[in-house]
Amino acid sequence: MSTATTNHVERAALLEFLRTRHHAILMTTRADGTPQLSPVTCGIDPDGRFVVSTYPQRAKVRNARRNPAVSACVLSDEWNGPWVQLDGTAEVLDIPESVEPLVEYFRCISGEHPDWDEYREAMVRQGKSLIRVTIERWGPIATGGFPPGLDRS
Repeated sequence: MSTATTNHVERAALLEFLRTRHHAILMTTRADGTPQLSPVTCGIDPDGRFVVSTYPQRAKVRNARRNPAVSACVLSDEWNGPWVQLDGTAEVLDIPESVEPLVEYFRCISGEHPDWDEYREAMVRQGKSLIRVTIERWGPIATGGFPPGLDRS
């Protein structure tokens, strides 16, 4: 078993870390004040904002509209890989304002689409929304394991 690590990073290093990771747990707040957690596919847009594609009917959207203070735990693909928590302010974009940001969302996760017109039409047809979070605070990039200094014998 490895030793747990925490690495405090500046914004540029945080964004570099986030750009290669696309799995997160997004936390919004229900009307009663309790947390609501959603597993999401995520990306970082060209302006360094955390982005999630979704539908306007989802609980995370309703919650973010009511209370835009959100948090996310961004995970590595491998279970014991590094992760980071970020906190920020969400905005929800709906059709038609969400279409071009959804293009950027796709690009930051999957690269170029073979037919952008088809993609845009699909986003409109599906009524897709985008949650865009301005990152205001983040924890250290961390890994699990034994606490440093613990005698493992």
